Amino acid sequence: MEIIKKASAGTLESSDVYVEIEPGNGGIRLTLDSVVEQQFGQSIRDLVQEVLAEFGVTDANVSIADRGALDCVIRARVETAVMRGKGE
Repeated sequence: MEIIKKASAGTLESSDVYVEIEPGNGGIRLTLDSVVEQQFGQSIRDLVQEVLAEFGVTDANVSIADRGALDCVIRARVETAVMRGKGE
């Protein structure tokens, strides 16, 4: 799946996550800003990579601003951003 435009999902409220996705320059570039990065940073990165792989996204810049969101919220926000980024 190709990301054709910049898109976002979520908020910066407590217990939520804000996801931005845009067309990449070859490969996945993921940046993470999280209030729980020390404890769960790698888990969040792995989850985002998993969702991108499920949608077949191989070329995108993804920015995550996490405020303590649960995995199900992170997954939903990434899925929404991907769908918006591909033009749906």
